[in-house]
Amino acid sequence: MNTTERGRALSEELNPGMEDALNERYGHLVPGMAEGVVDFAYGRQYARDGLDLKSRYIATIAALTALGGQTKPQLKVNIAGGRKAGLTQQEIGEVIWQMALYGGFPAAINGLNAALEVFEAE
Repeated sequence: MNTTERGRALSEELNPGMEDALNERYGHLVPGMAEGVVDFAYGRQYARDGLDLKSRYIATIAALTALGGQTKPQLKVNIAGGRKAGLTQQEIGEVIWQMALYGGFPAAINGLNAALEVFEAE
């Protein structure tokens, strides 16, 4: 299985329909973008050996939180993916709150609000 196939299988498990949604939204502007995201993000990064999927989602949620409120859509997608990978609501809350030290209180509070939206939708 190549990285695109591996990435497609993993992205469909964690974020069903993501590739199609990206292609519909951006495909006319950036042909191949959706497949590139699936190949690189899921096939080459999330599927790598060395860290389990939960740990990768912890890192992703932390980074997106520290980057601030402009990442809210991506943060919500990755919180939902982290839940599918086995992270508890409390673990996600703790990861986000830890980022108050590195991204600031506003970024952490925005991250917690994004998490609450995901949890309420569950």
